[in-house]
Amino acid sequence: MKDVKSYVSFTPMVLMQCALVATSLVVSMGVSAQSIVVASTTSTEQSGLFSVLLPAFKKASGIDVKVVALGTGQAIDMGRRGDADVLFVHDKVAEEKMVAEGFAVKRLEVMYNDFVVVGPAADPANVKGSDVVEALKKLSAGNVAFISRGDKSGTHAAELRFWKMADLTDKQGSGYKACGCGMGPALNMASSSNAYALTDRGTWLNFKNRGDLKVLVEGDKRLFNQYGVMLVNPAKHPHVKVADGQKFIDWVVSSAGQGVIASYKIGGEQLFFPNAVK
Repeated sequence: MKDVKSYVSFTPMVLMQCALVATSLVVSMGVSAQSIVVASTTSTEQSGLFSVLLPAFKKASGIDVKVVALGTGQAIDMGRRGDADVLFVHDKVAEEKMVAEGFAVKRLEVMYNDFVVVGPAADPANVKGSDVVEALKKLSAGNVAFISRGDKSGTHAAELRFWKMADLTDKQGSGYKACGCGMGPALNMASSSNAYALTDRGTWLNFKNRGDLKVLVEGDKRLFNQYGVMLVNPAKHPHVKVADGQKFIDWVVSSAGQGVIASYKIGGEQLFFPNAVK
């Protein structure tokens, strides 16, 4: 009987402990639930920008950000399906089309950098200079090895525009290869095969496996690379986390977010230049 009384007397304490554990779990679940999915171009991740930007946002807001890094075209497709809350990408034409079609709310500009053409230091195609169109003409004429992302990304879309400007759509030469991959893997392929490639400068500056590659074409105003941010439209996808997604967007274009972007450097060189409209 003594054992039974002891058991009964301790039951309220056990229940209280259980209640505390349950409360803790609920709170924990509530905290982890305060998160958003951002579909973004690979360059924002592979450049290392998100490694400084997202912790700063988490500190300011308490909101976790899960990034799905894809080519811009694939990221936009995610938004169309409602598989992301926010898009952070760099193909202005495709972004504006998404807004016009009602799949995203107002597009805001965030930052910019530029594209560059990298290639073997010896530059066998003699493309070195500041004219991207002339460079592509030489690559095509010489059937020189060129690695294209070929993945519907913002970088791939820019590359296709440049080939079109050169009047060489589908005439890139026998050395042209599309990998259907992200910027990092494309640069690895270019490095291992001593080929040319178009890349965003941010990923290039953070790329370690350069081999004999160096920047050969830069400074052409057509190489300008603008990034934008958009909220996926809750009218199309009611499950979109509007409040937290908008907090991320507002912070990224605020002086605080823009300051973090401006401060991110590698080897003393700034990778992105904030230009959100104040």
